[in-house]
Amino acid sequence: MFSTRRTFLSAAAASSLVPLATTVAGTGVANTDADVSAGPRKSYPIVLSTYSLWRFNNEQYRDFDKCIDLADEMGFDGVELLLYQLEQNELLSHSKLMSYKRHALAVGLPIVGMSTHQGFVTPDRELRRQNVDRTIGQIELAYKLGIPTMRVNTGRWGTSGSFDALMEQRGLEAPLPGYTDEDAYPWVIDSLAACIPTAEKCGVVLALENHWGLGLTPEGILRIVNAVDSPWLQITTDTGNFLEDPYQRLEKIAPRTIFVQAKTYYGGGQWYSLDLDYPRIGSILRKHNYRGFISLEFEGMEDQMTAIPKSLALLRSAFPR
Repeated sequence: MFSTRRTFLSAAAASSLVPLATTVAGTGVANTDADVSAGPRKSYPIVLSTYSLWRFNNEQYRDFDKCIDLADEMGFDGVELLLYQLEQNELLSHSKLMSYKRHALAVGLPIVGMSTHQGFVTPDRELRRQNVDRTIGQIELAYKLGIPTMRVNTGRWGTSGSFDALMEQRGLEAPLPGYTDEDAYPWVIDSLAACIPTAEKCGVVLALENHWGLGLTPEGILRIVNAVDSPWLQITTDTGNFLEDPYQRLEKIAPRTIFVQAKTYYGGGQWYSLDLDYPRIGSILRKHNYRGFISLEFEGMEDQMTAIPKSLALLRSAFPR
């Protein structure tokens, strides 16, 4: 089906059997450096979000081990775990969780990110506390799995009802009666601040996504991140979540970006499609010296087995090695 990473590496090794000491052109002097082009890495490591496969309803791709194997076969550099995929699957034992870590190591693919869900946009103090506790538990799980960064959200008001209804309104949502977004900012800021000591202890960078709720605008997400004012809270930039003026908005949050989720929409999007200029996005990230991971989030209607390889090729060309 796809060339495996092992096949690729074997072929590369066979074609590169050259002496470690080579001659510098025109001098006759032996150069003992195996790589004469050594220097700062020019590439962006591109990883596969398991969301691209499971998408909340494709049961054949729910198993995380299967997702790891597919990412390996397709040639990705790592994996981002959608935690909800495991939480809804079964109550996982410590042994099972560690088996995922062992499996990823065996195929040479690090688990570099974990996407989680929580909600702090509520006047209910007890509900916010429960979500803080939930987030702290997720941080500790990321630590166990050796995952260095974790996507978090502000949550939303919930007045739209379903997520489909929210998407029909392009992410815009009215506050609960008697409240405004201004009321919600302190709730979110205080809740995330309460998670920072655990994030620092575990060495897991929280990365607030430009998602829905108070993360709908760059101004909103930066207001929260700047107010918490900790190196352990940065930003997950999702290229597909600014529906208007995406490039200007992506540029605003690029300086605080620690992780990138790159959307593609082959076959037309499930809720909407964006014709994103990825070379332009790559230029924005380079301008702000982003050096981290690019995680593919395929959100189109085409079959994953054809759309994901095309998406990887697109991202490789936009974020060159």
